[in-house]
Amino acid sequence: MRILHTSDWHLGQHFMGKSREAEHRAFCRWLVEQVRENAVDAVLIAGDIFDTGAPPSYAREQYNRFIVELRETGAALVVLGGNHDSVAMLEESRELLAVLGTRVVAAVGTDLDQQLLVLPQRDGTPGALLCAIPFIRPRDLLSSQAGQSAQDKQLALQQGIQAHYQALFALAEAKRAELGGQLPIVATGHLTTVGASASESVREIYVGSLEAFPTSAFPQADYIALGHIHRPQKVGGLEHIRYCGSPIPLSFDEARQTKEVLLVDLDENGLRAVAPLPVPCFQHLQSLAGNLESLPAALAEAARLGTSVQPVWLEVLVREDDYLSDLQVRIEKLCAELPVEVLRTRRERGNQQAGLFSEARETLDELSAEDVFEQRLDAETLEPPLRRQLTGLYREVVAELSEEQA
Repeated sequence: MRILHTSDWHLGQHFMGKSREAEHRAFCRWLVEQVRENAVDAVLIAGDIFDTGAPPSYAREQYNRFIVELRETGAALVVLGGNHDSVAMLEESRELLAVLGTRVVAAVGTDLDQQLLVLPQRDGTPGALLCAIPFIRPRDLLSSQAGQSAQDKQLALQQGIQAHYQALFALAEAKRAELGGQLPIVATGHLTTVGASASESVREIYVGSLEAFPTSAFPQADYIALGHIHRPQKVGGLEHIRYCGSPIPLSFDEARQTKEVLLVDLDENGLRAVAPLPVPCFQHLQSLAGNLESLPAALAEAARLGTSVQPVWLEVLVREDDYLSDLQVRIEKLCAELPVEVLRTRRERGNQQAGLFSEARETLDELSAEDVFEQRLDAETLEPPLRRQLTGLYREVVAELSEEQA
């Protein structure tokens, strides 16, 4: 059985005013070809297929087109809901997509049987059992109780998620015995685990309740395919618990990462091998830092990767000269004849001015509620303990409001 593990596509993302449509279109074409060339039996998308709960129409069209094109390869597809995805939007086409060989698990429910899937091989015979677990919201497992502290809520949620995994895994073991006792068991998840290394584009989930799920709480599955963290990595150094990462860089601090999807081979003895497939770069992003004397050379070097049709997207951190009031104009002059486009200019000092200056092209639609709060804190001189306390209180308020709206 060969599985392709991917996650965190964020279709429909607007990156500082720029659409990622062309990159996602190129990635989907590339992925379909990889599925065909590598004889993949099933593709798992472990959450955050879309960037928002109300994605633009072109993102929905891309999603549907990918499903149709993938069906022609003979591979099955499983789509798991993430914290960015709308449960209602994913479920509206669930029954229709099932006809096309795609199974959608948008949220956990009371019926565990709906989350236990048999993954077929290309010849139609069972190849693996899948504990299809999407992003779990606190309201999916817990009821609010008066007087609970933040620590109580965190512990209750962790125990609830662990119990859900164990119950579904027990069901999978029973199903395996029923089918002959030889099938490997795969589990999924969309969450943060202890020790996972994130990036600036990853929004906190389980706000105010659960920051990281312990690795020891996962069941003894043969492979655990995780989403949410955009940096590809093993969890705790374990070969069988993996984040595949996002297929395109979703923030400037991801620009240097090698993006990948994972080919996972399993047989009746469990996990055989995990092989990364590097994803080509479809749009160059770079972060540059320096003063007005050193930046021209750095800009010229970055420009070598760009063309007039597809310029390099840049983030520029200005040092030493960051006090200049006409800094933006000076940077634009340096870039005037180069195939580059500066999406964000940052000043090394003066955070309160930079918050207004460097993010002038950013709109509220491109910022999370926490981003806005962090920028407001940047404008103050706060001791680290007080800043952490204010951030924690703010996250709890946002979490409570989100639960009320849901």
